[in-house]
Amino acid sequence: MDKDKAAALAESIDWAKGDGLVPAVVQDAGNGRVLMLAYMDREALAATLSGGRVSFHSRSRGRLWTKGETSGHWLDLVDIVADCDADTLLVQAVPRGPTCHLGRASCFPDAPGDFIAELDALVADRARERPPGSYTTMLLDAGPKRIAQKVGEEGVETALAAVVEDDAALLGESADLVFHLLVLLRSRGLGLRELAATLRKRHR
Repeated sequence: MDKDKAAALAESIDWAKGDGLVPAVVQDAGNGRVLMLAYMDREALAATLSGGRVSFHSRSRGRLWTKGETSGHWLDLVDIVADCDADTLLVQAVPRGPTCHLGRASCFPDAPGDFIAELDALVADRARERPPGSYTTMLLDAGPKRIAQKVGEEGVETALAAVVEDDAALLGESADLVFHLLVLLRSRGLGLRELAATLRKRHR
Protein backbone atom coordinates (compact mmCIF):
# COMPACT_ATOMS: atom_id res chain seq x y z
CA MET A 1 0.00 0.00 0.00
CA ASP A 2 1.43 3.39 -0.99
CA LYS A 3 2.00 6.10 1.62
CA ASP A 4 -0.94 8.28 0.58
CA LYS A 5 -3.40 5.37 0.71
CA ALA A 6 -1.99 4.22 4.04
CA ALA A 7 -2.32 7.71 5.51
CA ALA A 8 -5.88 8.02 4.21
CA LEU A 9 -6.81 4.68 5.76
CA ALA A 10 -5.37 5.62 9.15
CA GLU A 11 -7.23 8.93 9.15
CA SER A 12 -10.52 7.33 8.11
CA ILE A 13 -10.67 5.03 11.15
CA ASP A 14 -12.96 5.98 14.03
CA TRP A 15 -10.33 5.46 16.73
CA ALA A 16 -12.37 7.26 19.37
CA LYS A 17 -15.20 4.73 19.36
CA GLY A 18 -13.02 2.00 20.90
CA ASP A 19 -10.73 4.22 22.98
CA GLY A 20 -7.97 4.01 20.38
CA LEU A 21 -8.45 0.35 19.47
CA VAL A 22 -10.35 -1.28 16.61
CA PRO A 23 -10.98 -4.99 15.98
CA ALA A 24 -8.95 -6.49 13.14
CA VAL A 25 -10.31 -9.62 11.46
CA VAL A 26 -7.54 -11.53 9.69
CA GLN A 27 -8.44 -13.52 6.59
CA ASP A 28 -6.27 -15.91 4.57
CA ALA A 29 -5.76 -14.13 1.26
CA GLY A 30 -5.47 -17.46 -0.52
CA ASN A 31 -8.59 -19.32 0.52
CA GLY A 32 -10.73 -16.76 2.36
CA ARG A 33 -10.66 -18.57 5.72
CA VAL A 34 -10.96 -16.34 8.80
CA LEU A 35 -7.74 -16.88 10.77
CA MET A 36 -8.02 -14.78 13.91
CA LEU A 37 -9.36 -11.66 15.59
CA ALA A 38 -7.13 -9.15 17.36
CA TYR A 39 -6.95 -5.39 17.91
CA MET A 40 -5.02 -2.57 16.30
CA ASP A 41 -4.20 0.94 17.40
CA ARG A 42 -2.57 3.63 15.27
CA GLU A 43 0.90 2.27 16.04
CA ALA A 44 0.00 -1.29 15.05
CA LEU A 45 -1.65 -0.15 11.83
CA ALA A 46 1.37 1.96 10.93
CA ALA A 47 3.76 -0.92 11.68
CA THR A 48 1.67 -3.29 9.57
CA LEU A 49 1.50 -0.93 6.62
CA SER A 50 5.18 -0.01 6.70
CA GLY A 51 6.67 -3.40 7.53
CA GLY A 52 4.47 -5.75 5.54
CA ARG A 53 3.97 -8.10 8.48
CA VAL A 54 0.74 -7.87 10.44
CA SER A 55 1.08 -6.31 13.88
CA PHE A 56 -1.45 -5.73 16.63
CA HIS A 57 -1.82 -4.02 19.97
CA SER A 58 -1.62 -6.67 22.69
CA ARG A 59 -4.15 -5.72 25.35
CA SER A 60 -2.68 -8.19 27.84
CA ARG A 61 0.89 -6.93 27.36
CA GLY A 62 -0.03 -3.33 26.72
CA ARG A 63 2.34 -3.01 23.76
CA LEU A 64 2.86 -3.47 20.04
CA TRP A 65 2.90 -7.13 19.05
CA THR A 66 3.91 -8.49 15.65
CA LYS A 67 2.27 -11.83 14.98
CA GLY A 68 5.04 -14.44 14.76
CA GLU A 69 7.68 -12.53 16.70
CA THR A 70 8.22 -15.55 18.96
CA SER A 71 6.86 -18.45 16.87
CA GLY A 72 8.13 -17.33 13.46
CA HIS A 73 4.61 -17.84 12.09
CA TRP A 74 4.28 -14.45 10.45
CA LEU A 75 1.28 -12.99 8.67
CA ASP A 76 2.45 -11.31 5.46
CA LEU A 77 0.14 -8.44 4.57
CA VAL A 78 -1.72 -8.49 1.25
CA ASP A 79 -4.37 -5.84 1.83
CA ILE A 80 -6.26 -4.08 4.59
CA VAL A 81 -9.59 -2.25 4.43
CA ALA A 82 -12.05 -0.68 6.85
CA ASP A 83 -15.71 -1.63 7.19
CA CYS A 84 -18.65 0.67 6.42
CA ASP A 85 -18.58 2.23 9.91
CA ALA A 86 -14.78 2.71 9.86
CA ASP A 87 -14.48 0.96 13.22
CA THR A 88 -13.30 -2.52 12.16
CA LEU A 89 -10.49 -3.64 9.87
CA LEU A 90 -10.36 -6.60 7.50
CA VAL A 91 -6.79 -7.76 7.02
CA GLN A 92 -5.96 -10.10 4.16
CA ALA A 93 -2.68 -11.91 4.72
CA VAL A 94 -0.59 -14.91 3.74
CA PRO A 95 0.06 -17.03 6.83
CA ARG A 96 3.56 -18.45 7.22
CA GLY A 97 2.68 -21.42 9.35
CA PRO A 98 -0.26 -22.03 11.68
CA THR A 99 -2.01 -18.92 12.98
CA CYS A 100 -3.44 -20.44 16.16
CA HIS A 101 -1.19 -21.03 19.19
CA LEU A 102 -2.59 -24.58 19.26
CA GLY A 103 -0.92 -25.29 15.93
CA ARG A 104 -4.08 -24.94 13.85
CA ALA A 105 -4.41 -23.01 10.62
CA SER A 106 -7.13 -20.85 12.18
CA CYS A 107 -8.12 -19.82 15.69
CA PHE A 108 -11.63 -20.81 14.54
CA PRO A 109 -11.25 -24.58 13.97
CA ASP A 110 -14.35 -24.89 11.78
CA ALA A 111 -13.92 -21.66 9.83
CA PRO A 112 -14.81 -22.38 6.20
CA GLY A 113 -12.35 -21.83 3.41
CA ASP A 114 -12.16 -22.37 -0.34
CA PHE A 115 -10.88 -25.94 -0.77
CA ILE A 116 -9.97 -25.45 -4.42
CA ALA A 117 -7.76 -22.53 -3.35
CA GLU A 118 -6.18 -24.80 -0.72
CA LEU A 119 -5.56 -27.42 -3.40
CA ASP A 120 -4.00 -24.80 -5.66
CA ALA A 121 -1.69 -23.77 -2.81
CA LEU A 122 -0.72 -27.42 -2.27
CA VAL A 123 0.08 -27.80 -5.97
CA ALA A 124 2.22 -24.65 -5.73
CA ASP A 125 4.09 -26.19 -2.78
CA ARG A 126 4.68 -29.37 -4.76
CA ALA A 127 5.99 -27.31 -7.66
CA ARG A 128 8.54 -25.62 -5.39
CA GLU A 129 9.59 -28.59 -3.31
CA ARG A 130 9.17 -31.51 -5.76
CA PRO A 131 8.84 -34.20 -3.04
CA PRO A 132 9.75 -37.67 -4.39
CA GLY A 133 6.90 -40.11 -4.76
CA SER A 134 4.30 -37.39 -5.26
CA TYR A 135 1.94 -37.79 -8.24
CA THR A 136 1.94 -34.02 -8.65
CA THR A 137 5.74 -34.00 -8.77
CA MET A 138 5.67 -36.71 -11.43
CA LEU A 139 3.29 -34.67 -13.56
CA LEU A 140 5.30 -31.47 -13.17
CA ASP A 141 8.54 -33.27 -14.01
CA ALA A 142 6.90 -34.64 -17.17
CA GLY A 143 6.24 -31.08 -18.38
CA PRO A 144 3.31 -29.09 -19.79
CA LYS A 145 2.78 -31.28 -22.86
CA ARG A 146 2.18 -34.42 -20.81
CA ILE A 147 -0.03 -32.54 -18.33
CA ALA A 148 -2.01 -31.02 -21.21
CA GLN A 149 -2.56 -34.53 -22.54
CA LYS A 150 -3.96 -35.55 -19.15
CA VAL A 151 -6.25 -32.51 -19.10
CA GLY A 152 -7.54 -33.52 -22.54
CA GLU A 153 -8.17 -37.08 -21.39
CA GLU A 154 -9.96 -35.92 -18.25
CA GLY A 155 -12.01 -33.43 -20.26
CA VAL A 156 -13.26 -36.18 -22.57
CA GLU A 157 -14.04 -38.45 -19.62
CA THR A 158 -15.94 -35.63 -17.91
CA ALA A 159 -17.99 -34.96 -21.04
CA LEU A 160 -18.82 -38.65 -21.43
CA ALA A 161 -19.79 -38.92 -17.76
CA ALA A 162 -22.16 -35.98 -18.18
CA VAL A 163 -23.95 -37.80 -20.99
CA VAL A 164 -24.03 -41.46 -19.96
CA GLU A 165 -23.14 -41.79 -16.25
CA ASP A 166 -24.63 -40.81 -12.90
CA ASP A 167 -23.93 -37.70 -10.82
CA ALA A 168 -21.26 -39.37 -8.69
CA ALA A 169 -19.29 -40.34 -11.79
CA LEU A 170 -19.64 -36.85 -13.24
CA LEU A 171 -18.39 -35.27 -10.02
CA GLY A 172 -15.48 -37.69 -9.84
CA GLU A 173 -14.37 -36.98 -13.39
CA SER A 174 -14.87 -33.23 -12.85
CA ALA A 175 -12.63 -33.39 -9.77
CA ASP A 176 -9.93 -35.15 -11.82
CA LEU A 177 -10.22 -32.50 -14.52
CA VAL A 178 -9.96 -29.56 -12.10
CA PHE A 179 -6.94 -31.07 -10.35
CA HIS A 180 -5.03 -31.68 -13.59
CA LEU A 181 -5.96 -28.19 -14.84
CA LEU A 182 -4.48 -26.66 -11.68
CA VAL A 183 -1.27 -28.65 -12.24
CA LEU A 184 -1.15 -27.55 -15.89
CA LEU A 185 -1.51 -23.89 -14.90
CA ARG A 186 1.20 -24.27 -12.26
CA SER A 187 3.55 -25.84 -14.81
CA ARG A 188 3.36 -22.52 -16.66
CA GLY A 189 3.87 -20.46 -13.51
CA LEU A 190 0.16 -19.66 -13.19
CA GLY A 191 -2.50 -20.51 -10.65
CA LEU A 192 -6.03 -20.00 -9.43
CA ARG A 193 -5.44 -16.31 -8.68
CA GLU A 194 -4.59 -15.55 -12.32
CA LEU A 195 -7.49 -17.67 -13.53
CA ALA A 196 -9.91 -15.82 -11.25
CA ALA A 197 -8.57 -12.47 -12.45
CA THR A 198 -9.23 -13.48 -16.06
CA LEU A 199 -12.77 -14.59 -15.23
CA ARG A 200 -13.35 -11.36 -13.31
CA LYS A 201 -12.34 -9.28 -16.33
CA ARG A 202 -14.73 -11.19 -18.55
CA HIS A 203 -17.54 -10.77 -16.03
CA ARG A 204 -17.23 -7.00 -16.28
